[in-house]
Amino acid sequence: MIRRALFVVGSFVPFVLNAQARVPAAPTIPDTARLAIQRILAPLSSNDGPGCAVGISRNGNPAYLNGFGSANLETNTPITPGSIFHVASVSKQFTAASIMLLVSDGKLSLDDDIRKHLPEIRSYGPPITIRHLLQHTSGMRDQWSLLSLSRGRFSENRITDDDVMEIVARQQELNFPTGTQYEYSNTGFTLASQIVKRVSGQSMRAFAEARIFSPLGMRSTHFHDDYTMLVPGRTSAYERRADGWHVSIPNFDTYGATSLFTTAGDLLKWAANLEKPVVGTAAMYDEMRRSGVLTTGESTGYGLGLSVGRYRGAAIYGHGGADAGYRANLDIVPEHGLAVALLCNAANANPAALSRNIIDVVLRSQLTSPPLTSPRAMYRPSAAAMDRVAGLWIEGLVGRALLFKRRDSVLVMGTAPNAPALIALDDSTYTAGPGGTEYQLRTNGTLTIRNPGSTLPPIAAVKRPEVTLTGTALAPFAGTYYSEELGSTYTVTASDSTLVLKTRWGNPLTVRSVTTDHFIGNTIVVFTRDGRGRIDGMRISDQRSRRVRFVRR
Repeated sequence: MIRRALFVVGSFVPFVLNAQARVPAAPTIPDTARLAIQRILAPLSSNDGPGCAVGISRNGNPAYLNGFGSANLETNTPITPGSIFHVASVSKQFTAASIMLLVSDGKLSLDDDIRKHLPEIRSYGPPITIRHLLQHTSGMRDQWSLLSLSRGRFSENRITDDDVMEIVARQQELNFPTGTQYEYSNTGFTLASQIVKRVSGQSMRAFAEARIFSPLGMRSTHFHDDYTMLVPGRTSAYERRADGWHVSIPNFDTYGATSLFTTAGDLLKWAANLEKPVVGTAAMYDEMRRSGVLTTGESTGYGLGLSVGRYRGAAIYGHGGADAGYRANLDIVPEHGLAVALLCNAANANPAALSRNIIDVVLRSQLTSPPLTSPRAMYRPSAAAMDRVAGLWIEGLVGRALLFKRRDSVLVMGTAPNAPALIALDDSTYTAGPGGTEYQLRTNGTLTIRNPGSTLPPIAAVKRPEVTLTGTALAPFAGTYYSEELGSTYTVTASDSTLVLKTRWGNPLTVRSVTTDHFIGNTIVVFTRDGRGRIDGMRISDQRSRRVRFVRR
């Protein structure tokens, strides 16, 4: 059942984009576009399911505000344009803006060594600067990965700033030398919020309220620093399981990387300020929109709390977010005066994709290149060409294992019977779909993994013989392992075909061998050996926390 749209435009609701004056109401977007947007959001419009709030502005003025779906399934409360959402990593641009305001106050520099403000963080050699934190180039392991590994589970335990600072201070290694790679790390923004607190003498919540939210009239926005605080108008969030919807709400008392509460309308006020500043300066936001550059010279496509790039020929910037059952996205297309805010309370929602669909509808012929909706013409590689790619590949950053198999006349990734066929672009290049990750066999025998939309260098993988250990071959890995970096002990037990790792009250991790000492599952485990070939420890990795060290006891 589709709920009647809650369509609101500036002519019906007073909408102040800044504290100085009321901005005249903008005309609504065309009826054809409005109806197309309602069709785009139709899957999230049921009375008995969660949904999204949508805000669209043109040249800084609201053109469309709408609610789809239910804000709370237990009370049957509909989502409205005034519904308040946790917007996860959309928060990061406000943390970066707070840092930039302190820079403009002359109280710190983006190139300050973070240990000037956070002396409890160890030195890893060359200094980590505030700029590195805000550009995801610090090399610091991600806080959520570390806490999950330490506790053995994540969602059931309340997480505070003190929890994050304690485990980050334990880390003895970085993911990579500072400045040499880009890897998204929430840790950097939690540390940035701590710097705001120590330099300004105010909590991040109080600073952002005084310097950003209040001056811009963002009356429904705050950094949520108390998990138990009542917030009238707040949405609940949900994830879909086999038996229906279940509540899925973050349990964080930590912020900077996350924990902003806001509305679609308030985000449009912020988007207007980014383009025509009332708070801050044009130079400040130009700096935030400037892509980071690695020591190798590659552009990262990420500025200071903002992703930057192009979409169908137009410059675009913004940020997405996902925590528990909340999903959010803010896109700004400056040359067309368009901003799109999407806030959702369903874990299966994809607001970034929905936003691009809305941009397509609103701008229509103003965009140059067509949307990428279909793969290139089908290419049929020879069996010999596919056999050269088939096999086990280990990539060099995290140690992910990629397993390709030739099945009849196609190449598939993985061993599942229903594994989808990859699309061949030529004899050596394959992709999962339009615009997706591409895998290319190079003449030097390595496999490169690249995102066609990224300016970052491809990741190289090397081919390894696949080894499947079973039975008594797994027994030597069983034992007890301790990580000083996590403050956690893991017990490893062997079954007939897998190893099971468990810590504290956590959920067990099951891994299987792909080479003699390399195991994969929901995480990557590589066992280490001493000079006599005896197993003396292990390293656990995921995409955002690499090679966390455990010593065998």
